[in-house]
Amino acid sequence: MSHRVRHIVITAVLLAASLAAWGGNVTFRAKLDSATLLMGKTTALHLEITQDKNARGFFPGEQLDTLNAMIEIAGRPAADTTDLGNDRIQINRDLIIQSFDSGMWVIKPIPYVVNGDTAFSNQLSLKVLPVDVSRLKDINDIKPVEQVPFRLLDWLPDYWWAWLLALLLIAAGIWIYHKYYKRGINPLKPVKKRLPPYEEAILNLQNLKAAQLWQRGQEKEYFTGLTDILRVYIDRRFDINAVEMTSSQIIDTLKRNDETRAVNEQLEMILEIADIVKFANARPLADDNEVAYQRAVNFVEATRPVIEQPEKKEEAKK
Repeated sequence: MSHRVRHIVITAVLLAASLAAWGGNVTFRAKLDSATLLMGKTTALHLEITQDKNARGFFPGEQLDTLNAMIEIAGRPAADTTDLGNDRIQINRDLIIQSFDSGMWVIKPIPYVVNGDTAFSNQLSLKVLPVDVSRLKDINDIKPVEQVPFRLLDWLPDYWWAWLLALLLIAAGIWIYHKYYKRGINPLKPVKKRLPPYEEAILNLQNLKAAQLWQRGQEKEYFTGLTDILRVYIDRRFDINAVEMTSSQIIDTLKRNDETRAVNEQLEMILEIADIVKFANARPLADDNEVAYQRAVNFVEATRPVIEQPEKKEEAKK
């Protein structure tokens, strides 16, 4: 073999080797654990990259916490690398994703940069199903963390009485704030006579409807106002501390009341969908908002106090 031919062969081998190490010598595939997902739940998006062992690659969107406007990244477990031999490796990377909006969402190809070139995964689709409100259970408060008991006397300074007086003054200020000023009441001014529970609830419902909150995209504020009106009405009408109760406690208590047993189901439906909107960030349909309002009006009307007529009272005495 002549010197010229040998030079051409060596050049061709080196060129082939450089092309093999180029970023285009990469395969990038993506797949989902499940193409269907319940709103608020999580699933895994598996990323499988095959590349040369000495190549260095990275994801441009590594710091992002979303794949798109509808899909969030809830976690990034550590990547796993497998040696395939022949100076090739396989990188397995998972993304834990979730969505709080129901619908069919497209996961566009994900970029991966290696040796100055960009590879893209395949495109995927994820169908997010809404939460079944009819099967929703009440949302309970988190159990408080237990603390190690301690002796109060070991922590009190010599002038403990001054601290006690200061705490009492602070507590009194907080109580006055929540009792009066937070509710827009000035204790130094004469208090106007409050409307009866029924009239007050109907007036507040009418004002809530006139505010058109859900029509302006404020569904959470709308259902918060609706349930607050019903809680205050139940508190005043039946002397039940509904303001401090959970939804399930209110329903269980009213089931034992003869005046509310017949319409308790309507109230239960309102509280269930309100909890979904407030705690799960769900967006109800326009019909759901209208139906919830009408059920609230029906509940107040059905439990309106019956005023006996004077004639009936006289007949009862006879």
